[in-house]
Amino acid sequence: MPTLTELHSIEELDQFVNQPGKRLLFKHSTICPISTAAHDEFTAYLETNDIPAAVILVREDRPVSNEVEDRYGIKHESPQIFLLEDGAVKWHASHWKITKQAIAEAVNA
Repeated sequence: MPTLTELHSIEELDQFVNQPGKRLLFKHSTICPISTAAHDEFTAYLETNDIPAAVILVREDRPVSNEVEDRYGIKHESPQIFLLEDGAVKWHASHWKITKQAIAEAVNA
């Protein structure tokens, strides 16, 4: 399983999203059961797939979470996942739409 990086600053976000290729970014609320279920799907996908991945804990690192909304113009939700390719959002989903299968379909599209 690839390393799941936690992003705590806008500088760390910049470093992560500015890398070439595909990568997954997950916004997670540690107090929400829906987010916990989505996080489980996300990590289950990562167990069998080699793709750079990062998580933002939305309550703990709100400025970083807000930056994602501002930068990409996609309304904040949590849980929320983004497939980035070369710094651009290629796919995103939230809540119950975050499943291992949905992630696989998006990455392989």
